[in-house]
Amino acid sequence: MKTKLRLGVIGAGAVVREIYQHLYFHSRYSPLLEISAVADPDEGCRSWFGELAKLPANRRFADYREMLAQVELDAVQVNTPDHLHRGPTLEALAAGLDVVVPKPAAATIQDAHAMVRAAQKAGRFLGVDFHKREDPRIKEAEARFQSGRYGVFQAGVFYMLDKLLVADPNRSPRFFASPDFAERNSPVSFLTVHMADALMKIVRLVPAQVRATGYSHKLPSLRPRAVKGWDLVDTEIRFTTGAVAHVLTGWALPDTAWATTVQSGRLICSDGLLDLELDRPGLREFHAEGLSEVNPLFRNFEKDGRVTGYGISSPGRLYEQILAGRNGQLSAAERQAADEALTLGFYTTLVLEAAEHSLAQGRKLEAGATLGTTVDLRELAVRQIGADAACEYRLE
Repeated sequence: MKTKLRLGVIGAGAVVREIYQHLYFHSRYSPLLEISAVADPDEGCRSWFGELAKLPANRRFADYREMLAQVELDAVQVNTPDHLHRGPTLEALAAGLDVVVPKPAAATIQDAHAMVRAAQKAGRFLGVDFHKREDPRIKEAEARFQSGRYGVFQAGVFYMLDKLLVADPNRSPRFFASPDFAERNSPVSFLTVHMADALMKIVRLVPAQVRATGYSHKLPSLRPRAVKGWDLVDTEIRFTTGAVAHVLTGWALPDTAWATTVQSGRLICSDGLLDLELDRPGLREFHAEGLSEVNPLFRNFEKDGRVTGYGISSPGRLYEQILAGRNGQLSAAERQAADEALTLGFYTTLVLEAAEHSLAQGRKLEAGATLGTTVDLRELAVRQIGADAACEYRLE
């Protein structure tokens, strides 16, 4: 029986520094993982992670293809930017490896569909780390809603707003390493992904239409480097039942805000109302540096050096599933649930891509807002992956 997974890490940038290094080396899941190799075209990232993992020079690669060809692995984690998930995932699956990627599965449904198909063809496990799903408040909301306690979902509002420092390239030190981060990552791709996915996980409805409205006021005014990007995006999602939700995301909160991320949500249903109160994670600190909210639910540094929280348990449980599958201990029901389109985030990618299309095709106002067009999700899916595949995803 296999007790460890030989893991190759593809991409060792900011997401590894912020989250996954703790998973790999200082969590309850670390004993399941043998970090066998790293691949990253950036020599600095590659060397940093190689030293951290104590990897010899011949296990550090600039090209992930060389790693796949030269190192015996069981699984890889693809930590590249979203639009680069597809290539490494397809090649790893074809090599007989299991794959984990951070949210979202991909930047387009064409890529997401190709990844799902490749996993099915190879008979391997594909897991997407939507860590917000493991937030205990989201899990409780899902269980209560699915029990029928609140009746029929009618409307909802979710928001996730970051301090300006997250997107400001003029801040020193930068919150993220790349000076063009906010131009390459919109609030849609970086934040809406969390809340749209959490909402759909709770209500388990298929989205039908998306319309986005974008606001661009603060980021273009930054100096000395301005940012061509959105301060705030309102993504309206209409479901096949007629239910509607607004997901508001952005990163122009003043840096004096009490938390890096301020977030919450409300579901209005036929028989009840559910407030999630997500922006009160449990620890408020008054300190000489200021007033701040600490979120130990997401990432908690224990006294013994271990790191816990749903940011760690979410990917950790994916590796538990991979190990169970490798040992023939994953039940048919568990495997079926892992392969569902909702689980793999297909609908989340669909909503995100549609929101970007909506804004790109929208009408720009002189006041700085862009009124996006309404995007029919079935029509978008048919154009991207064909009518037969769209029907398989219940986009009828």
